[in-house]
Amino acid sequence: MSGQPIGKTPAALGFAMPAEWEPHEATWLGWPHCRTDWPGKLAVIEWVYGEIVRKVAEGEKVRIIVDSAARQARARQVLLRAHANLANVEFFHCASDRGWSRDFGPICVRKAGPHPEVAIAKFKFTAWAKYGNWQRDDRIAPLIARRRRLRLFPVSSGGRPVVLEGGGIEVNGRGTLLTTEECFLDQQTQCRNPGMSRAEYDRVFADTLGAGNVIWLGHGIVGDDTHGHVDDLCRFVNRDTLVLIQEKREADVNYRPLRDNWERLKDARLEDGSKPDVIALPMPAPLHFGDWRLPASYANLYMANHAVLVPTFNDPADRIALGILGELIRDRPVVGIHAVDLVLGFGTLHCLTQQQPALG
Repeated sequence: MSGQPIGKTPAALGFAMPAEWEPHEATWLGWPHCRTDWPGKLAVIEWVYGEIVRKVAEGEKVRIIVDSAARQARARQVLLRAHANLANVEFFHCASDRGWSRDFGPICVRKAGPHPEVAIAKFKFTAWAKYGNWQRDDRIAPLIARRRRLRLFPVSSGGRPVVLEGGGIEVNGRGTLLTTEECFLDQQTQCRNPGMSRAEYDRVFADTLGAGNVIWLGHGIVGDDTHGHVDDLCRFVNRDTLVLIQEKREADVNYRPLRDNWERLKDARLEDGSKPDVIALPMPAPLHFGDWRLPASYANLYMANHAVLVPTFNDPADRIALGILGELIRDRPVVGIHAVDLVLGFGTLHCLTQQQPALG
């Protein structure tokens, strides 16, 4: 890693990845432009973005990645009509392949103390080891670091850059990280880092993100073309409480893998040795686009400074999920964002956003 004394990892320098509910300086968002992500619905998706920005910009900066002046003008037009607070919106001009900022955007770490600092842990992005168009997205985090004057820590293991996406990890900000075996340990399908072991991942999480306690779940939900991202599956809502998606319909293809994850969490421990509280979130009824099962999940929520945004799917379970989350999260309102069109791109609110923590 560059930018630090030889032999010093980010964790050794006092850096760690904060929890999502901790104060943000800004949220990064890539304005939609990839038509193959939302076939025939890109114009509709822009208005969903308008609602996302309207909610997030109430309490923090929203930094929007656009690839042209024309795209910026279109985004401003949508945001004005959506009544978003444009005083809290900044545009970042940079070419991108797609819009999934959670995965290629700046994964930030922070150092507390008398000289606080936010830096970027630079993992390599390869479009989930699935698509060929990733080179422009992979360059965005270093560009952000340079233009925002943030220190950059390139992450490697065994002399090779480590491939990782933000949606594949979840932290409580105190030293515990969640991830899945399907995403990072499967050597056959969408293999990010060939030959990389669990122990090597654990070391990277500890040295780079300050997360020395790793909870490995099994499989993610069916339809997630990232092959097992944890942010569609299980999330921290505070330091010691997790919400875990559960499927009650035994005939559903998600039933068994989700039950397996529930069983795994019975033996899980937090960084202090205590057991986490695990709360079940329902699944909506299956959504399809042609032959594709879509990854509709209430776990793909985003915790902004002034609101928790939760995807909704015109389903009776919407009300149940919002109610559960509203009981668990009391310091900011829990609001639903219509995501039936959004999930056509195989992701929703968390997949599109990436937080930049505040200094203190």
